[in-house]
Amino acid sequence: MKSYADIIVRPLITEKSMDGVAAKTYSFEVAKDATKAEIAAAVETMFKKTKVVKVNTVVMKRKPKRYGVHVGFKGEWKKAIVTLSEESAPIAFFDSMN
Repeated sequence: MKSYADIIVRPLITEKSMDGVAAKTYSFEVAKDATKAEIAAAVETMFKKTKVVKVNTVVMKRKPKRYGVHVGFKGEWKKAIVTLSEESAPIAFFDSMN
């Protein structure tokens, strides 16, 4: 079994993701092969006193990028949007960003 550090790559700090903090919705970049059940277990393990209600996942497709005459692509990655229950504690990392 993978550890939670292998599943959750990093938190996503964007304007849209920070709007969901009031509704206890948090966004993370996760491993591409991670399932919804593994993501929920990793969030509950990593952040104590949290209870995950719902996990939505999106595979962000690669995008073309240019650097002068050189053309390439940014890689694909997977995003997870995690919703916590009303009685669970908020994630302190995201609350400190507001």
